[in-house]
Amino acid sequence: MNERSRLSSVVLIIIGIIAGALIFSQIHENTQPVVYSSPAAPADSIHPADRPLMSLRDFNRAFVEIAKAVNPTVVTVFTEKVYKVRGFGGYPFFGSPFEDFFKDFFGNVPKNRTPQDEEYIQRGLGSGVIVSKDGYILTNNHVIDGADTIYVRLIDDRTLPAKVIGADAKTDIAVLKVDADNLPVIKLGDSDKLQVGEWVLAIGSPLSPNLAHTVTSGIVSAKGRSQVGLADYEDFIQTDAAINPGNSGGALINLDGELVGINTAIATRTGGFQGIGFAVPINMARSVMESILKYGKVIRGWLGVYIQDVNQNLAKALKLKVKEGVLIADVVEDSPADKAGIKEGDVVIKLNGKPVTNSAQLRNEIAATRPGTKVKLTVLRDGDEKTITVELGTLEPEKVSPESQEKVQKLLGIQVEPLTSELAQQYGLKSSLKGVVVTTINPNSNAARAGLREGDLIMQVNKKDIESMQDFLDAIKDVKRGDTILFKVMRRKNSFFIAFTL
Repeated sequence: MNERSRLSSVVLIIIGIIAGALIFSQIHENTQPVVYSSPAAPADSIHPADRPLMSLRDFNRAFVEIAKAVNPTVVTVFTEKVYKVRGFGGYPFFGSPFEDFFKDFFGNVPKNRTPQDEEYIQRGLGSGVIVSKDGYILTNNHVIDGADTIYVRLIDDRTLPAKVIGADAKTDIAVLKVDADNLPVIKLGDSDKLQVGEWVLAIGSPLSPNLAHTVTSGIVSAKGRSQVGLADYEDFIQTDAAINPGNSGGALINLDGELVGINTAIATRTGGFQGIGFAVPINMARSVMESILKYGKVIRGWLGVYIQDVNQNLAKALKLKVKEGVLIADVVEDSPADKAGIKEGDVVIKLNGKPVTNSAQLRNEIAATRPGTKVKLTVLRDGDEKTITVELGTLEPEKVSPESQEKVQKLLGIQVEPLTSELAQQYGLKSSLKGVVVTTINPNSNAARAGLREGDLIMQVNKKDIESMQDFLDAIKDVKRGDTILFKVMRRKNSFFIAFTL
């Protein structure tokens, strides 16, 4: 390198150092960069998220003001469940599925001993969000599920009794009510407009009442998460804002201070925070709340089809031009879809002009639409695109036919029903569980002798998962007298296996 080139390099390095120093000097807290903005409104009237950020302090101040505005709308939810256990002193396994086994160690209960009822109180903790001045509160169904007593604590330390107005296990949403006026209310946002990468804050009471109104921050990690296994209708917002046990039912808010989600659960291998939290989108929660307040229960739209996702292999086998959408696997006879002309093999690619990418999305949107509403489905049929208008029916709860009940009663000596929130509360079960509940049992049946009891939730039959009444009927249709059957059962909070010969 000649002298002239070397000199040019030195000059460039010096210029770079000076430029860097000038840029760095702008970060000093006493130096404010020039901001070009219209002086149309006073600073105090501008939302914190809309103010120009002139320094890192301004960014910090925006978070502080949003948290300060929203925090009073979040409450801590306390629950109590009273369990009554009838037993004999010194014989702790009386009435349990392990009674026969432990008789070898404790012996039989003396005939002159009288069983006594003992009460146990189970306490729970969660969060909730005030959505009306007169005391309506949104929370998770699993926070209050089965509780005998519910009360909430406000940010000013007032403690108020709460009652359940309605709950929906299928979305894990519940509506509570307290008797109070002029409560601080959160503004409901639009979760459909939420974008991946957007900043969000989570507020709730993690782990302990002493940690109430904890604020954490993060971003929206993903949208439309389904098949998580937390509810029937899943369309979760995923966030890395720290969520821990006790945060359930709390607020997920955007930088406009709007409620965009109800924090619900975490995905963890250790039981603690690992950066993967899930929230029910506020649009879904609002739809459930409005249905509960108007009808006293959740009313869902019904199309009447069995559906599955279109994947690459299906697209190739069916010679489809698209690689995503929803395949109609079957159509229920006389259903709204059948009457409108939807056929097996159709591929739904749009709902009311909006692209449909997977079955969870279609199922959620149909369920959230009021019965009687006319929707337009764009389908591919034999390579041609068609738009079909369907008037939605009402999705009815799963019912058990008398013929099916008679078959189960005759074969197993029991009667079962699909798990509902009412049955879950009656038998001390979580309504988010899957299975069928034993509602009647013949005391002389082999099932009863093996330890099966009324109120038991059958979750598996011969190691096959049971999620519906139809699953249960399918699992027992080929069994016959002399066969041995294996149930996986949940009794209140304990799960175990029961095997017996028919």
